[in-house]
Amino acid sequence: MKLIVQIPCLNEEETLPLVLKSIPKVIDGIDEIETLVIDDGSTDRTCEVARRYGVTHILHHKTNKGLARSFSDGIHFALTHGADIIVNTDADNQYPQEDIPRLIEPILNDEAEMVIADRQIPRVKHFSWLKKRFQRVGTRAVRMLSGASVPDAVSGFRAYSRNAAMQLNIVTDFSYVIETIIQAQYKKISIASIKVVINPPTRESRLFKNMFDHMKRSGTTMLRIYTMYSALRIFMMVGFLVGLIGLIATGRFFVYVLIGQGAGHVQSIIFGGILLIAGVQIFMTGVVADLIGINRRLAEDVLRKMKVFEYNQKKEEQINTTTLDYVKKIPHLNGDAKLSKGRFN
Repeated sequence: MKLIVQIPCLNEEETLPLVLKSIPKVIDGIDEIETLVIDDGSTDRTCEVARRYGVTHILHHKTNKGLARSFSDGIHFALTHGADIIVNTDADNQYPQEDIPRLIEPILNDEAEMVIADRQIPRVKHFSWLKKRFQRVGTRAVRMLSGASVPDAVSGFRAYSRNAAMQLNIVTDFSYVIETIIQAQYKKISIASIKVVINPPTRESRLFKNMFDHMKRSGTTMLRIYTMYSALRIFMMVGFLVGLIGLIATGRFFVYVLIGQGAGHVQSIIFGGILLIAGVQIFMTGVVADLIGINRRLAEDVLRKMKVFEYNQKKEEQINTTTLDYVKKIPHLNGDAKLSKGRFN
């Protein structure tokens, strides 16, 4: 069982050592622990520091591509290199890496395929009252849209099983945290949560300019992803609302007709008719979007099967390569050992 801990980085030369030093070296149920640093176009000594502290893999972006792209590239790289469990953590040392064994325990016990750390926001002293309220509102919004009971929806300290990671397809360019929860819920990926106590802050967040910017971008992401998976419901609600207003305006005209004053209210029937037509068009757009969504789900299913084939084949190749290297290092096995699917017979 291989665990890869991935760490997206952007100019983290000062805090990265704190993270790397606190990652457990031995975990029950895990045979291999590897680290992966995704350098998202850093201009400082982040890569040099990563090498100095013995990071297993370094994935380098020549330019800054954002957190969502870094996370997605890291997942692809980890799966390609045979990860059975992938843990994502931040490079600012916000999260307690010592809790990685607890984070992956539900996956090891087959209780969940995705585990999200709950930072227990109300108890975090260095979070302002406003930030705590926004975090609570955001989590409730995600819970309402996805149906997932997640206490801390924007926590970046997470663990994914190999199967869960292969089903996730990141399409937004802001952050992966909300998108992966909504996707997981619609794809029937089981989610669990554990409570952690985060470390004191080392710097301000670089993901957004201020709390209002974060709310705007997170809200846009939620609406976009929810519409992807529930297009018919969204367009039906909007179409119904527009059509209802049109129906009220049309009814108003006929009321005036009944009392002999219809000639002075022709604008009501025109306005109402336009809205009724618009409501029908919005509803039909929802039907088309739903059909597109069906095609997307079929495409995602094909993509998942391709990923399973590609990643499992590469994992098998790695096992074979590792075994061959092992044979080469032991002279008395050379020429005597027979290899079959990477194992000794």
